[in-house]
Amino acid sequence: MNLDFNSYVTWLIFVSLFCLILERIVPWRKQKLIRPQLFQDIIWLAFNGYYLAVVFAPLFTYTGNFVGDIFLQLGLPKPENFNLINAQPFWVQFIVLLVVQDFIEWSVHNGLHRIPILWEFHKVHHSIHTMDWIGNFRFHWMEVLIYKPAKYIPVAILGFNYETALAVAVFATLVGHLNHSNVPFDYGPLKYFFNSPKMHIWHHDTELHFKGGQNFGIVLSVWDWLFKTSYMPQGQPEKIGFEGDNKFPDNILLRAIYPLSKIATKKS
Repeated sequence: MNLDFNSYVTWLIFVSLFCLILERIVPWRKQKLIRPQLFQDIIWLAFNGYYLAVVFAPLFTYTGNFVGDIFLQLGLPKPENFNLINAQPFWVQFIVLLVVQDFIEWSVHNGLHRIPILWEFHKVHHSIHTMDWIGNFRFHWMEVLIYKPAKYIPVAILGFNYETALAVAVFATLVGHLNHSNVPFDYGPLKYFFNSPKMHIWHHDTELHFKGGQNFGIVLSVWDWLFKTSYMPQGQPEKIGFEGDNKFPDNILLRAIYPLSKIATKKS
């Protein structure tokens, strides 16, 4: 079998296997490998890790062309034609893309918790009751339609080559997997820069320690420390989830449509 290391899916498989093995070697909590809703999370991983991008590819292409036409009407080049940083060395592109993208994602994630309509979609991710690496990909498909447009213009204007974009995507997936993993890491002094399992577990605490929650960082924790949304005591929460999650559906199909039906009910 020939492995395509220019493919995100190949790296997703390797990162997932790495975190799965790591949890077996240095577990933080006593958890069984085969646990409730594991099969459902495998479906979330496959769909959100690959098929979601395929399904929404035409929409993202159309959106990119639409935004490009607006820029042209304003007498500006299309966003992807600016290429402000494309000629820079790989490491410069990597750092800039990671920081810019992560701050946007931190802001969006914050909004998912504070804006009631968006919270209905984000509940899917917080329906996790057993925290392990695969929970990183349990999220509602609608979240992609929020994150992607928010990142498109600034990322497109800066301009990054494919290798940089792939490297940042793989690194973000690795950190995201680790943040949800059942491993006892906090990276010591680097905890003020990088999110970690010991920090992110408190994001999933049923109890909200600030308005909307705490620890919204995706890859970097620095935004939470800067904007005073960090919460990282010793130990672990008594319970993870969200208030009222006992009324949230367990079925994956119902979870996919529940937020839409909930919003429609509120509007009517």
